[in-house]
Amino acid sequence: MENIPAVSPEEIRKQREYTEKIKVILSVKYPDSAPKAYVHTYGCQGNVSDSERIKGQLFEMGYRFTENREEADLVLFNTCAVREHAQDRVFGNVGALKPIKNTKKDMIIALCGCMMQQKHVWERIKRSYPYVNLVFGTFAIHRVPELLYKVLRSGKRVFETEETKGEIVEGLPVYRDRDFKMWLPIMYGCNNFCSYCVVPYVRGRERSRQPDEVLKEARELISLGAKEITLLGQNVNSYGKNSSHGMNFPKLLKAVNDLPGDFKIRFMTSHPKDCTKELLDTMASCEKVSRHLHLPFQSGNDRVLREMNRGYTRQQYIELINYAKSVMPDISVTSDIIVGFPGETYEEFLDTLSLIEEVKFTSLFTFIFSPREGTKAKNMPDPVSYQQKSEWFSELLKLQESIAAERCRSMVGNTYEVLVEGFTKEDDGRLTGRTDGNINIDFEGDPSLIGTFAKVKVTKALNWILSGELSQ
Repeated sequence: MENIPAVSPEEIRKQREYTEKIKVILSVKYPDSAPKAYVHTYGCQGNVSDSERIKGQLFEMGYRFTENREEADLVLFNTCAVREHAQDRVFGNVGALKPIKNTKKDMIIALCGCMMQQKHVWERIKRSYPYVNLVFGTFAIHRVPELLYKVLRSGKRVFETEETKGEIVEGLPVYRDRDFKMWLPIMYGCNNFCSYCVVPYVRGRERSRQPDEVLKEARELISLGAKEITLLGQNVNSYGKNSSHGMNFPKLLKAVNDLPGDFKIRFMTSHPKDCTKELLDTMASCEKVSRHLHLPFQSGNDRVLREMNRGYTRQQYIELINYAKSVMPDISVTSDIIVGFPGETYEEFLDTLSLIEEVKFTSLFTFIFSPREGTKAKNMPDPVSYQQKSEWFSELLKLQESIAAERCRSMVGNTYEVLVEGFTKEDDGRLTGRTDGNINIDFEGDPSLIGTFAKVKVTKALNWILSGELSQ
């Protein structure tokens, strides 16, 4: 068994010393008010959790936060490399900062995250965006004080993108963006090497936190008033593999469930090849674990799955879902799908549609294949045009919308417990709450309900949008 190295207490103390030095610099530079930082996160929940740790360090340095990048003294983008669209948005938004930087010479622009762990990306930043001050990758989050200190003291650009084996970092301050829905990372990295995915290259190999550290943070979240705790990992099902502590993911899930408090547990993302009956049985037996399973299947065709290097077959996936439904009849299943993987034919795509019809997912996250630099799929023959893939994509969306609409109609008249999350996106004064199965219901209610559990009866289904009323 492998013991994953942890960042030493000495290193953490060194970073705290840099934090104190920065506090002095900022107090002189901004004597009348605290400097402002604008932090924007792209991509997955893991990135959001990373940003909370970056913001925790910035807060201790003396920064306060703003949603207006034009008034910021520091702008930081935490980037995502999973799809080309997200990458293009980053470059566009970095370009849009140039005129702001021209009028605010002292503004610091920092880029971090998965994109910055790719050599061709940071070389482009260095070459084409000379006004960017700081670039660091996924392995240097705990060194933000040191890196920022170098920028402030020298005025020179700093690039820290070295790839390491990966360490576990404990003890970082956290600035949480939400006060009742909270993220809890339990592991980092990925060993799967799906042929289309860049994550193992930018996040490193799988490494799990010690169970006592996870449970310690879970207790802290509960004490802070968490009503929903989401356990995070590139593949949470792999938690504990190759670790000496001997606790796997089902056992950790049960340990978090057994902590005292009124809260719900979610987790993502799961990989089907590591989803076991033990995990599904544990979900069924734990009253705090939400009856929601996000289990990406990506394609319904076995040949395509082999080319993707997913490690399971269509039948194995269906058997997992059927078992989950047998032990949790109320389970809500969501998934990810890639449309138009290189070499996929229309007949093979139809296998994906038939799987969707068989499983009847609550919702789907669907994407047209996006080639990523450094992956095996990037160089695979890809004869199908983007236009054809877009037509397939539309066909898939139409099918899923009909399934979602049917599900919503079946919910009318039923009452559900929801976690009241806030106001609706329409800003019409109504509240919205999320069910145990990860489905939103909009309803009239007092704002004081936000952050609490409430009973809501579904009264109307408009396609896949649900409306309800508070139930006494």
